[in-house]
Amino acid sequence: MNGSIHDDSRRGGVALKPLLGLAFLGVGIWVTMLVFQSPEASGTPMTFTSSQQCKECHPTVFAEWAASEHANAWTGPEVRKLSNDFSNTDCIDCHAPRPVFETGIANRVLPRASRRHEGVDCIACHLLPDGRMAATTTNLEAACRPVATPELSTPEFCAGCHDQHETVVQWRATKFAADGVGCIDCHMPPRADGSGSDHRSPGGRSLELLQSAVELRGAREGEVWVVELENVGAAHSFPTDERSRAADLFWRPLAAEGAEPEPWRHLYRFRDPYRHEVDVLPTLLHAHQKHVLRLDPAEHGPDASGAVEVALFYKRSPYFSNPERPDPEAEIDAVLVHDLVLRP
Repeated sequence: MNGSIHDDSRRGGVALKPLLGLAFLGVGIWVTMLVFQSPEASGTPMTFTSSQQCKECHPTVFAEWAASEHANAWTGPEVRKLSNDFSNTDCIDCHAPRPVFETGIANRVLPRASRRHEGVDCIACHLLPDGRMAATTTNLEAACRPVATPELSTPEFCAGCHDQHETVVQWRATKFAADGVGCIDCHMPPRADGSGSDHRSPGGRSLELLQSAVELRGAREGEVWVVELENVGAAHSFPTDERSRAADLFWRPLAAEGAEPEPWRHLYRFRDPYRHEVDVLPTLLHAHQKHVLRLDPAEHGPDASGAVEVALFYKRSPYFSNPERPDPEAEIDAVLVHDLVLRP
């Protein structure tokens, strides 16, 4: 009986060898696949060296970003002129920044030495210290392994760059902050199809935003026109963010029908001056604030007593233009925001 058992086990051992070999081969293939499989399948984060890597998976977002001021932060002619081709090295930090999460939320960003032509790019805003990408949702199967990061949507996230001119400080003092309305609610609104936030980040180049920020009004008090500009929609001062920005009020007598309008006459400038402009006072129109001006014939001449036209022009780089120019419409960077006709 023992011999019989011995014979069966021997024959069985011989029969199992091929099966065991196949099993070990399968395990070897499985281990090899784990080692050499793609980053998105293995959970190993990709190494991001350029925002161009984001284009294939996120074409819509990439196209929006490419059309934004963030993408032009290093190459735009305006910033090259204002920074003297970045010989003003203070500008480099925010116009070609290393990732925000590297220095920490609300801390000033550091400048990067490479890829400066990409400006404020995908990596600057989304790359986390561990190589993954900050996002609104988590998906560890995707190539960039996005991780839900609530801080990404906060005004404090924007402060690392945009608080250099106290825009976030200004926001904190508004009712918008108290109501929980932050930067992205106006500057990165949701797309109409619900697929996410618009990465064009409209700001001072958006006429719609400029018009919604302030209201221009006028009324008659005796022989005097009272002109008001009120900051009703900007969750910060108007204008803000860059000290090169300005908003100018002009007026002129209303031309008769068919007649050539007279040149504009400067009335008031809203602007925050640079540090070296010691002879220029800050005149920002703060959130919820109203600025009142009077067109008095005793001061502005008899033309101010009749029908007049008042206009608000927004300028992105008035530092290089003359605020007393007779015709702001001739200035390349001047945008007509509001135009008001006042008749007795």
